[in-house]
Amino acid sequence: MRLYLNPNADAFEQDKNTKIYVDKSKVILELNELANSRQNFVCLSRPRRFGKSMIGNLISAYYSKGCDTRDVFSQMKVGEIDGFDKYLNKLNVIKLDMNGWYQRSIQKNRKDELFTDIHNALREEFVEEFPTIKFDENDVIDECILKVYAKTGEKFVFIIDEYDVLVREQVSETLFQTYLSFLNSLFKNGTLRPALALAYITGIIPVVRDKVQSKLNEFREYTMIDAQQFAGMIGFTKEEVIDLCKQYGLDIEECKRWYDGYKMSPAVELFNPLSVVRAIESKEFDSYWTATSSFEVLKDYIMMDFNGIKQDVISMISGASVPVNVTKFKNTLDSITNKDNAFTYLIHLGYLCYNSKDKTCHIPNEEVRREWINSIEDEEDYSKVMAVVNASKRLLDDTINGDEEAVAKALDASHTEVTSHWTYNNEHSLHSAIYLAYFYANTKYTVIKELATGKGFADMALIPYVPNVPAMVIELKHNNTTETAIQQIKDKVYDERLHHYRGNLLFVGINYEEKTKTHTCKIERLEV
Repeated sequence: MRLYLNPNADAFEQDKNTKIYVDKSKVILELNELANSRQNFVCLSRPRRFGKSMIGNLISAYYSKGCDTRDVFSQMKVGEIDGFDKYLNKLNVIKLDMNGWYQRSIQKNRKDELFTDIHNALREEFVEEFPTIKFDENDVIDECILKVYAKTGEKFVFIIDEYDVLVREQVSETLFQTYLSFLNSLFKNGTLRPALALAYITGIIPVVRDKVQSKLNEFREYTMIDAQQFAGMIGFTKEEVIDLCKQYGLDIEECKRWYDGYKMSPAVELFNPLSVVRAIESKEFDSYWTATSSFEVLKDYIMMDFNGIKQDVISMISGASVPVNVTKFKNTLDSITNKDNAFTYLIHLGYLCYNSKDKTCHIPNEEVRREWINSIEDEEDYSKVMAVVNASKRLLDDTINGDEEAVAKALDASHTEVTSHWTYNNEHSLHSAIYLAYFYANTKYTVIKELATGKGFADMALIPYVPNVPAMVIELKHNNTTETAIQQIKDKVYDERLHHYRGNLLFVGINYEEKTKTHTCKIERLEV
């Protein structure tokens, strides 16, 4: 059995045998469109644990001549399409997991010999796979491919998982240059290019500019910022999660609040797949993806001393979006020299989501937002913000108990921490202050911003997912009155999610007075 050249489908079969498996086989249709064309070099980047390796296993099992997977793929979504078997088990596949190779080189104290070991292992498998072709003992991978192509005309699919591990690990310059030479021999070799039907590389960050781009400028990139036709191919789409929630009895609204938020295109929303699966298995919503990595990874970047970063961090924790320029990041850690680059990197890591329409970023969901809170919890620069967060439990109790004065004072404190002197009276900052002040509400409520009504939107609604607490509708006013806010709530017609809370529903009217920089509050309980 060969491990790297024309591997079998065991890894793919293991993936498919997982209890909760989502069929992403239609990615094959997109790749087949690109195979054997001038667009057949694909770099697809996604955050860790989003399913990149599983897609790599699927692709390998489809193309590899080392297995027969017709029966499997014919019963999957791709098998419903005429011509799905265009390249099925017809190409030579070379599949490399760069992280696996790198970790083994560390264990064996052979980092300097990493690529020598890769070439040697592949050459041995070429000798076994093609016994009638003569390979020299010093042949490297590209020479082996060329010999096969020259003798047989057979083409290859090259798959590299975690291609960027040596970038993220910030290895020595010598090892990095050796890696560049390795990539150059494979993907900048004009003679070799016709022998490659498809090259598919994945990683967390896109192709590194300056250092690697000249070696990989043939690759078309599909990223968290610009995913194009591959938007829904890695990670779970909204439609897939709705089906899973129905199948396993999971609350779709809570699942969305916890794990959604990655809007990859106007038509595609992505959920974190690992967290959705864990929530189904445990029947409980919690932080699963963030638990697989230390929050120090996030903390390292949001604590950097860049102009404006603290204000933007507070705004995003409060639920707001902030502008970001994603065009200047060179996709290397040493190029993170300003706030925009830091936020762009966090988008690729999955800690932020990018809105291409208005060029802003925001924290995607509740799971990730809690990780942001963890990362600033013990930091002196954010102590006052944490005081607001920690006081939010008392604020929720005061709201439920109808203590209007206490609610107003808590919002004064939150507004002060959310805003800077030039945005204090901005209506956007008022909304952010409310979201931050009610941070604790997320432990009992689904918090909906701009709840759709029969007549416009309510500014905020809190719909409980635990028993014996009232639902709330919050209306915000600026230089107006709380009475006007309450009346506006009463005049609106609410959707079905609030109908069965009649008799246990609070109307909360809040007004911010610009001259005095104070809030007033009025709370009424709806009785039917």
